[in-house]
Amino acid sequence: MKPRHAALAVLVAVLWGLNFIAIELGLRDVPPLAFVALRFALVAFPAVFFVKKPDLPWRVIAGVGIFMSAGQFGLVYLAMHLGMPAGLAPLVLQSQMLFTILLAAAVLRERPTAAQLAGVGAGVVGLGFVAAGRGAVAPLGPLLLVVLAGLSWGIGNTISRAAKGTSGLGLVVWSALVVPVPMLALSALVDGPAALLGALGHLTLPVWLSTLFTVVLASLVGYSAWNTLLGTYPAAAVVPYTLLVPPVGMAGAWLAFGEVPEPLELVGGAVLLAGVATAVFRRRSQKVSPRGGPSEGLQKTVASWPSGSSAPNA
Repeated sequence: MKPRHAALAVLVAVLWGLNFIAIELGLRDVPPLAFVALRFALVAFPAVFFVKKPDLPWRVIAGVGIFMSAGQFGLVYLAMHLGMPAGLAPLVLQSQMLFTILLAAAVLRERPTAAQLAGVGAGVVGLGFVAAGRGAVAPLGPLLLVVLAGLSWGIGNTISRAAKGTSGLGLVVWSALVVPVPMLALSALVDGPAALLGALGHLTLPVWLSTLFTVVLASLVGYSAWNTLLGTYPAAAVVPYTLLVPPVGMAGAWLAFGEVPEPLELVGGAVLLAGVATAVFRRRSQKVSPRGGPSEGLQKTVASWPSGSSAPNA
């Protein structure tokens, strides 16, 4: 990868890691589900008038919007509202890769490799360590919500297999159309119409800044750059940069909010990331074919991931 493209990949990882800090700031003044609705309303409008609709059935676009956007972020925002640390959320959300492998095996009959199964096992162990560390200092409910968010994202990844080769930006924009209305309805049901209207009618400067970061930098800029990289290089050269997102998020939360993970959370996070890396990549000796290019096995491994599916859609 050219140095400027490597720098772009690092920039995307930094944006996605810091996105959880922006979310935390916005959640201080807006109910979580209403905040999700606001974010995706601005992702969709006015971009939907300028970005071409993906050449996909509406059921696929709606499925991606429901599971990868509404389900994933509705649960993540709710978990963070209930106390899930901003630095820990992106790490636990990496469980989406493990769920995607299992769902692809069950639904799409994509047979997992031994390395992928080993990675899933290591990921489960890592989540167990994180849960043990979290349970020692706080209720486990928010952590379980983020795990469910990873499951929702995994379902969205499985649906988006039909979108392989489609513009990542177009799918992000058009799938966002299905998010705001159900999120507003759920917020009115959970928080009450008065609280919902009061929050949306008196948006503070931190909320607007947080929303602009999540919409412009994390969603539109981040996914445009990510899609460009995936269109230029093999997925094997791009996907490793997503593993930078949790460390960036944890470092940002430490600097911004003084969040210091428990030792068991750090151990579990390291094991989880190691499991994700094992599930996605083969041993170094298997990565290069005798001709010097990516091996056929590695190409098959990474080709099964839809565009952007392994990236934190933060």
